[in-house]
Amino acid sequence: MRVLVAEDERDLADLVAVGLRRNAMAVDVAYDGAAAAERLAVNDYDVLVLDRDLPEVHGDVICRDLVRAGARTRILMLTAAASVPERVAGLGLGADDYLPKPFDYTELVARVQALGRRSEALQPPTLERHGIVLDTYRLQASRDGRFLRLSLKEYAVLEVLMRANGAVVSTETLMESAWDEHADPFSSVVRVIVSRLRAKLGDPPCIRTVPGAGYLL
Repeated sequence: MRVLVAEDERDLADLVAVGLRRNAMAVDVAYDGAAAAERLAVNDYDVLVLDRDLPEVHGDVICRDLVRAGARTRILMLTAAASVPERVAGLGLGADDYLPKPFDYTELVARVQALGRRSEALQPPTLERHGIVLDTYRLQASRDGRFLRLSLKEYAVLEVLMRANGAVVSTETLMESAWDEHADPFSSVVRVIVSRLRAKLGDPPCIRTVPGAGYLL
C-alpha cells in the first residue's frame, strides 16, 4: 500500500509516516498543500492522510480536486477541526473518513488499512494462494502452516503479488506500491527482495519471473 501524508506539523507528519512504514506501507510526506498536490499529480496513492488546514493549498481544495478527477485514492482527513458540523463538511467534500486530533495511533493505522483495501476491488483481510496465507491485519504470513519470518519490505512485495491474483506484476508496479519516492528506480532492489522472498517461501517455487514483464505468483 502506498500512502501520502499531507500535514504541516512536521513532527507529527514524520511520526505518522514512521508508524505507517512499520506496518509495511510505502509512505511519502508533504508539509504543505502545494507539495501534496504535486506528489498526487505524479504518483498513484492508495490513501491520502490529509490535514484539512494546510498552507499554500488548502486541504479542502486538494480533497475536492481529487474527487472531481475521479481518482481512486481514498482520503482520510486528519485535523483538529473536530466538531460535528466540521466533520460533516469534510465528508461532504468527498473525504472517505475523518479522524480528529488528538487521535489514537492504532485507530489511525486501522483506518488507513481499511481505506487501502477499498482503493482496489474489495478483498478479504486474509489472502490465500499456493498454500500461502497472508493475514493483512496482523502483517503475518505462513506457507503450509509454516510461519514465515519476513521483513516489512518482503511482506509488502508478497502482498502486492498475492493481490494480483495470478496476474503478472511489473517491476515498476512493485516499486510504486511497496517503495516510497526516495527509492532509486534503476536499482536492483526489487530483484533482491524477490530473491529473498523466494528463499523464505521455499519449495515448490511459486514466484515466477516473466522475462520483460515482471513477476507472478
